[in-house]
Amino acid sequence: MTMSSALYLRSIALGAYVFTSGLLFSLLASLADTNTDTLRNPLQPEGSWTELQGDIVGDIVLKPAQGILDLDAPYRAHDAATVPIVIHQSSANAPSIGKALLIIDENPAPVAAELTFGAAMHPIDMEIRVRVNQYSNVRVVAETTDGPVMAGRFVKASGGCSAPATKSPEIAMSQMGQIRAKHFTPSVDKSTNRREAQIMIRHPNYSGLQRDQVTQLFISAHFVNYIEVRQGEETLFTLEGGISLSENPVIRFQYTDNGTDDLVIRAEDTEGNEWLKTIPKDVES
Repeated sequence: MTMSSALYLRSIALGAYVFTSGLLFSLLASLADTNTDTLRNPLQPEGSWTELQGDIVGDIVLKPAQGILDLDAPYRAHDAATVPIVIHQSSANAPSIGKALLIIDENPAPVAAELTFGAAMHPIDMEIRVRVNQYSNVRVVAETTDGPVMAGRFVKASGGCSAPATKSPEIAMSQMGQIRAKHFTPSVDKSTNRREAQIMIRHPNYSGLQRDQVTQLFISAHFVNYIEVRQGEETLFTLEGGISLSENPVIRFQYTDNGTDDLVIRAEDTEGNEWLKTIPKDVES
């Protein structure tokens, strides 16, 4: 083998090593970023909460929710218009929660949702997708049998409330009000009849901050402002929402099955439209 050939092969080997090392480094960095999300994004002291707190919750003293309730959210959102927020309790022995507020401090309308929970939802495990308009604390304030508590995360995202809709107004309006639901199998816990379900409601959920991509005029706010989910006649939860709910609202949740056959979903929007759908629990719709 000539010296030039040996140098050529060595350069190829070195290039492959650098390329492979780069991929490995990127992969490890990505994994590290994912695994530390919930460790490095606690609530931050900066922001609007000091001014907002009195208007939203009054002068009540909020205890840290540690051991009672937690809120998980990505440190850096992949899509500011559909940020997954998970509210959950890790133990069935945790205090029951009757009501909760989901708050995005820096959004134009900070209260994203006001939730009420039936007994079958305990312990709470729910995911809601929201819009985040700029770097913000996202928090849940809950009324529990042990008093009011608060948990939250800091989320890096921007532009969620003004992000263009994914479909044209014509298509969005033609599909508006379609409701789908599915259950995930197997059951979370057969011994306690815990199940996991997801509902999705087709709706553009216009925030009032988005522009028509043709005319560039602002689209009037028009969004789902009430959702109720029941099993038979038993209410699982209600949600009063605002402009911070994502387009085509999706809610994933766990509940204790009471043996009835159906989930009943009712939704209303700000234009007075109302939709009601009954879906068998064991049939995906």
